Amino acid sequence: MNSTSTKLAVFTGCALALLALPLLMQTAGLGAGWVRILALALLYVLLALGLNIVVGYAGLLDLGFVAFYAVGAYMYALLASPHLFENFPWIAQMLPNGLHTPIWMVIPLAAGLAAIAGVLLGTPVLKLRGDYLAIVTLGFGEIIRVFMNNLEHPVNITNGPRGLDRIDPMTIGPQADPWINFGKPLVVGNFTIPSVTLYYYLFLALVVASVIICHRLEQSRIGRAWMAIREDEIAAKAMGINTRNMKLLAFGMGATFGGVSGSMFAAFQGFVSPESFSLMESVMIVAMVVLGGMGHLPGVILGAVLLAALPEVLRYVAGPLQQMTGGRLDSSILRQLLIALAMITIMLLRPRGLWPAREHGKAATQPVAGTAEGAKA
Repeated sequence: MNSTSTKLAVFTGCALALLALPLLMQTAGLGAGWVRILALALLYVLLALGLNIVVGYAGLLDLGFVAFYAVGAYMYALLASPHLFENFPWIAQMLPNGLHTPIWMVIPLAAGLAAIAGVLLGTPVLKLRGDYLAIVTLGFGEIIRVFMNNLEHPVNITNGPRGLDRIDPMTIGPQADPWINFGKPLVVGNFTIPSVTLYYYLFLALVVASVIICHRLEQSRIGRAWMAIREDEIAAKAMGINTRNMKLLAFGMGATFGGVSGSMFAAFQGFVSPESFSLMESVMIVAMVVLGGMGHLPGVILGAVLLAALPEVLRYVAGPLQQMTGGRLDSSILRQLLIALAMITIMLLRPRGLWPAREHGKAATQPVAGTAEGAKA
């Protein structure tokens, strides 16, 4: 069996396993909690794939990526909740039946709005590198969160720290009678698919499409230009690459994934608030890319799944440990400690990530003694 057939067999097996996993959990009676963990892990995979374009491909350290996540979430929350109609009577008069945005409009709108935000962030920081770029992007992420927290007066747009609730679920089909309402169980014959499982399949489809897009970008001339900028920006500019446009494209393309993921998060949770988009979220997304393997799609996916699911899995470890200490240890702090220990261990044992790219960071070949090159050396 050649390598192509082997890869196809592996991909087919993984696809079937991912499709059957929530149904097997439902049949085994594990409940919707584990499926919910898997669905949230897929959302983080989508975020990590977007940040990987900026950090892994273009080498631009972005600590404010959660801002694009917030932009997409609040965009969908404003379109799919009654908040605007309750606070702006003229909108209610224009749309007496409400504004129920279908999914085929939500995804392009979230991607486009987040891309604009990405370009707005990238334009003033084009000449910054390293730590300076990280500090500026960190500030951008905090500015967005503070805006969401304070856009309540004098005009109530985001409802401030109270957040937006009563958000409509995603739907596919006509507004009056949608074919699939992700907020309600889907009955197929004698089998009922819960709402959380429907969202799982929606997120899985978005992740598969994103992986295909990222892989095509990596193999394209744009991806090669990003990697050239990552390795040596001066050399890339000397070779004729327009580093300015390539950086802006990286910020814009990466932001689209964050915007789409944010809109899905708002529909999945049914509630958004500024507390969901803190600095810790940005740090966690960066950690997913770095721990998995920067610039390597399988590594980024692995890092995102592990760091997204690990806090929930460790709940079952932190509880017994708290009981052993007589309740003197707080379970949430203990979980953070266990996560930090796991991350430190990974970085010590695998400094380039759990699954790094073979080409990235490879040492140059050394001349063999006795050859002409070795004699010259």
